Amino acid sequence: MDPAADDLPAKALAIHRRLCALYGCPIPYFHSLDPLSELVSSLLSHRTRNAESGRAFKALRARYPDWAALIDAPTPEVEATIAGVTWPELKAPRLQAILRAVRERHGALSLDFLGGLDVPAARAWLEAIPGIGPKTSAAVLSFSTLRMPALPVDSHHHRVAQRTGLIGPRVEVGPSHAVLRAQLPPGWSAQALYDNHEVLMLHGQRCCFHRAPACGRCPLLDLCPTGLARRGRDAAAAARPAVLTPP
Repeated sequence: MDPAADDLPAKALAIHRRLCALYGCPIPYFHSLDPLSELVSSLLSHRTRNAESGRAFKALRARYPDWAALIDAPTPEVEATIAGVTWPELKAPRLQAILRAVRERHGALSLDFLGGLDVPAARAWLEAIPGIGPKTSAAVLSFSTLRMPALPVDSHHHRVAQRTGLIGPRVEVGPSHAVLRAQLPPGWSAQALYDNHEVLMLHGQRCCFHRAPACGRCPLLDLCPTGLARRGRDAAAAARPAVLTPP
C-alpha cells in the first residue's frame, strides 16, 4: 500500500496525478456558457444523460429568445420542450422558479456578478435559492465562463472517492463537496480543480463502474481498499476447491 493512503491530502494528490497521467491534464473545458445558461444546463442534467440534457438545452434555446421568455412561458410548454430529460414535469416549474428567484434577488436576470465574489460567497448566494445544491453551484462557477475555482462532485466522482477511501461510505454527494475540496491544495487554480473533477468522473465512467469495476486494470488499485478487498475475494474464490455434485 502506498504511504499516501494514510494521509488523505497526500492520497488525494496521488490519485489526481495518476489519473491526470492516464486521461491527459489539463482537460479542455467542454463548453463555454455564460453562468445563467450554465445554471439552466446544470439543472437539466440532474439524473439525466448528457446527450439528453444537451438536446433539451438546445431545444430551450431554439424555442425561447432569452431566459426571460422561458420564465413567462406556460409551464406545460416548457415541460414538453424538455421532455427528453428525467422528470420534466418537475424540472420545468423548477427552472422557471429558480430563474425568477435570480431576477428577484439580483434585480436582473444575470449571474455575471458572481465573478466579483469569492467562491464561498458565490456558492452561498446560489444555494440560498431553493432547488440549487452544492453540485449545481459548483458547476455554475467552474464550468461557465466565470471559470472560478470550485469543485463539482457528480455520482461517478463520488463513487471513486468512496471506493478509494477519500470519503466514508455514508458521506452523501452533497456533503462530499466540502470534504473533497478540503483535501486539495487551497491555492489550486480553476483549471486544476476542473481537472480533478473530470479525471475522477472519467475514471468512474471508464473503469470504476457502478456494478462491475475493472479493478484488474485500475492504476489506483494499491490506493483503493475496495479494489484490494475485491481482488482478495476473487483470489480466494479461485483457490477454493470445486464442489463436486454427485451424479
